[in-house]
Amino acid sequence: MTDTLRPVEQALPDAAPTASGSPQKLKRSIGIVGGTLLTLSCVTPASTLFVVVPDLFSSLGTATALTIAIGSLLCIAVAFCYSELGTLIPSAGGEYAMVSTMAGRLAGWLVFVLSLLVVMIVPPVIAMGTADYLAPIVHLNPSMAGAGVMLLATLAGLLDLRANAWITGVFLVLEVIAAAVVAVLGFTHSRRGVDSLTSMQVAGSGGHTDTVTAMLVVSGLAIALFITQGFSTAVYLSEELENPRRNVARTVLATLAISTVIILVPVVAITMGASDLSTLTGGDISSMVTAWSNSAVGTFVSLCVALAIINAGIVMVIQNSRVLFASARDKAWPEPVNQSLSRLGRFGSPWVATLLVGVPGALLCFVNLDTLYGVTGVSVTAMYLLVAVAALLARRGQHRHTPAWRMPLWPAMPVLLIAVLAYILSQQETTYLLWTGGITAVATLYWAFYLRPRRETRWLVSIPEDVQA
Repeated sequence: MTDTLRPVEQALPDAAPTASGSPQKLKRSIGIVGGTLLTLSCVTPASTLFVVVPDLFSSLGTATALTIAIGSLLCIAVAFCYSELGTLIPSAGGEYAMVSTMAGRLAGWLVFVLSLLVVMIVPPVIAMGTADYLAPIVHLNPSMAGAGVMLLATLAGLLDLRANAWITGVFLVLEVIAAAVVAVLGFTHSRRGVDSLTSMQVAGSGGHTDTVTAMLVVSGLAIALFITQGFSTAVYLSEELENPRRNVARTVLATLAISTVIILVPVVAITMGASDLSTLTGGDISSMVTAWSNSAVGTFVSLCVALAIINAGIVMVIQNSRVLFASARDKAWPEPVNQSLSRLGRFGSPWVATLLVGVPGALLCFVNLDTLYGVTGVSVTAMYLLVAVAALLARRGQHRHTPAWRMPLWPAMPVLLIAVLAYILSQQETTYLLWTGGITAVATLYWAFYLRPRRETRWLVSIPEDVQA
């Protein structure tokens, strides 16, 4: 069941051919700088800070920074797993290619479904936040603004990846500046000391102060893991990175370190600088910035955040299209679908897969997706758990001697990670667990009735032959 690691040319005799008759492959066009820019842009620190973190403030109050810090520490172990597996199996399929190779095709298929669930939901949800941050200039309908961002991101995703690296790099600089402004203003207007970061307080109803329990922090870790989740983009881009054996691990670990600083430092500053607990729990960061400075600075920060959201949309569409491209190349669907999704355009991008990600994403902006935030947190946690299982199996058989970056403290690191992630999953709301479980069950039925009976011609997970040792 785990003998799925095979070269592209051997695994896909009837894949969409190039002019020479060989199957389509993505070209290696970016180095570690371009890969880091794209990966950081997928983490999109500013839009995460302004769109996702306020939800944590509303439920965790002063414990928000502590929860994100714990989540970031857990992500170090996750990053180690991604780095080792990503250099061992550098495929655009990302998690599913790694897990399929190490833990079997069914496990890989379930990881694919979880990752697809995450990457299809998150872009439109974040994109709908654009309207709020364009409000100082123009008032837009959130759904219309979100759909516009998704379509713009789709057009950008059709371009050459190297061009996108520079486009997103410029946007990334602006969002880092916005995060830095928030941090400086928060620290210079501090109203409470560092001890407030562990005071575990949140504003309750009727002006009362409630205590944040340890169980609430554990429950919040699913969202905290999602906050820095974008570092895994380096694995999706591994097939287009030059010298992936070296650059994948460097990109994963560098991105996690940088994004943690960009997100966590402003969160600490906001916690210390908020005028009162009620304001902090409200999580309106733009209003806090305006109160600390003036409306001009508040407008500047809001516009930077709007650009960050557009930036995130571009990179997420790029990432998601690569996942669909790889699934078609690995024969996950009926042949007409595989042929369409594996087609590359004149710029080397999988244009059909890009459209299939972007256009439905624009339509999803008109759907109420509040509940799906919880589903996304559960999906990310479950996906990390399966990746940790794959990392635990990464040094057996032929893979023991394959050239790859190797994590320290193996196997203790993945074992500990599996135990912690399983506990975090057990503390999530039943509704979110049921939604995710239901989708996984449907995916399992597809595997049982379509993929498994055609195991010789379907779901043939592959890696490119031209990986440099």
